[in-house]
Amino acid sequence: MSNASETRRRRTFAIISHPDAGKTTLTEKLLLFSGAIQIAGSVKARKATRHATSDWMEIEKQRGISVASSVMQMVYRDHVINLLDTPGHKDFSEDTYRVLTAVDSALMVIDAANGVEAQTRRLIEVCRQRNTPIITFVNKMDREVREPLDIMDEIERELGMPCVPMTWPVGQGKTFGGIINLRTQAMTVFEPGGDRGPKDFTTLPLTDQATLLNRFGHEFETAHDSMALATGASPVWDHAAFLAGQQTPVFFGSGVNNFGVMEVLDALVDLAPAPQSRTSSLVVNKQPVITEVQPDDDAFSGVVFKVQANMDANHRDRIAFVRMASGKYTPGMKLKVMRSNKELRPTSVVTFMSQRREAVNEAYAGDIVGFTTHGGVQLGDTITDGSVNLQFTGLPFFAPELFMTVVLRNPLRTKQLQQGLAQLGEEGAIQVFRPEMGGNMLLGAVGQLQFEVVQHRLKGEYDADIRLEGSQYTGARWITADTAVELTAFVNAYPARMARDAANTLAYLTTSQYDVRLAQERFPKIHFHLLREHAGLALQSAA
Repeated sequence: MSNASETRRRRTFAIISHPDAGKTTLTEKLLLFSGAIQIAGSVKARKATRHATSDWMEIEKQRGISVASSVMQMVYRDHVINLLDTPGHKDFSEDTYRVLTAVDSALMVIDAANGVEAQTRRLIEVCRQRNTPIITFVNKMDREVREPLDIMDEIERELGMPCVPMTWPVGQGKTFGGIINLRTQAMTVFEPGGDRGPKDFTTLPLTDQATLLNRFGHEFETAHDSMALATGASPVWDHAAFLAGQQTPVFFGSGVNNFGVMEVLDALVDLAPAPQSRTSSLVVNKQPVITEVQPDDDAFSGVVFKVQANMDANHRDRIAFVRMASGKYTPGMKLKVMRSNKELRPTSVVTFMSQRREAVNEAYAGDIVGFTTHGGVQLGDTITDGSVNLQFTGLPFFAPELFMTVVLRNPLRTKQLQQGLAQLGEEGAIQVFRPEMGGNMLLGAVGQLQFEVVQHRLKGEYDADIRLEGSQYTGARWITADTAVELTAFVNAYPARMARDAANTLAYLTTSQYDVRLAQERFPKIHFHLLREHAGLALQSAA
């Protein structure tokens, strides 16, 4: 097959939601229905030996939450589906934001009782900024939930785009009878149980009104009427509008009961886009030129959107997750890290089923491949086969809002602490700041739980037991200047406030919201940034 035909077979999407909406359960069921796994793990059974395939970290198994994004590949209807499960918890939103830069669409899971919740709003905003197509799955219809018209109305308001129902629920909670599929004009009858396959559910055509009314009575009539209202108020399905992020198809079901999952899986194949072009900065005559890299271009290129240390505790390895943007990968290819111009010699290249890995024989644009690395690769790095000179843009790092000072309990473990902080900082698990004047390292985070996870991982993975103490700092801004002279003057004026992050980018530490304003007045040619892109490149001014 040609690169173009292989690329068209790919679907790469992230699954996003507020915590406890049922995202990880739905991930399991998608894997189960595609035939990728034989038995689904229960996220709730924390003490059981079986855990969700996508939750592999020890702390995830203990708490029953996802704290790191994971990648899974499956084949369904002759399509290669790359699924990225993201952390739902707001404290790990940075990891999720970066994952969303690596996908072509998103599957949003909504709890039918709670509607659109806080973390979902944040993720919607990121998708909206990138015009990422969103497929919506309203989960937990087997419970006492809100009216479907009410949920649809809220989704439209929050998304800022019209919803088009693809399935419609008949009843809810104890009276939940099933879903009407508007595409096939048939009703699939609900039966509880998490061990049912797609062929285990009874389907009745809508033309058989007598049977449906006899079996479901008032619930069917009510559903039929509300469905008519919903479809009458919704625009006609427009695939082009969906691909432009201006319309979302809505599905209803119950992930824990395997119900409504098949319709979502089919939608990913039928509706979700194949790999799209990606923006890069091409260097021509030493000047950056913005260009679009097409997925069926011959040259291999990709971007590192995640680095994960110690996925395999026995090997103490580090995996760089690369979203392929163009070309084809074959074993033994020579690869190059564009930032450093160094050749990348990975000892193994794999695809993923969460923690389980398989050696790659070939991979194409849209696929997520993992390179085993021993350093030299950072988040946001562009990897190519060396035949093109480009740098992908758009991998965000946000200024942290919380700071803690690292105190090592046993000073003899300094080397282990430095190694651990360097790797976890490069991984993006937390932001690590090294004060220019020396002293204890600082950890910067978006949420409190990040500190707990890093403390847990430093002890378990690096044998570095730390205590975290409060810090005087409450914020940070990355800084750039119009001239080197201006930058030097600023650094000399605030030496105790200067620190460098994991990418060696200079940052100004703040103790109050007024610090930046006062510093800006003194040094008008210094630029303060709330957001930086990879390795200090393409900094966006936000102060």
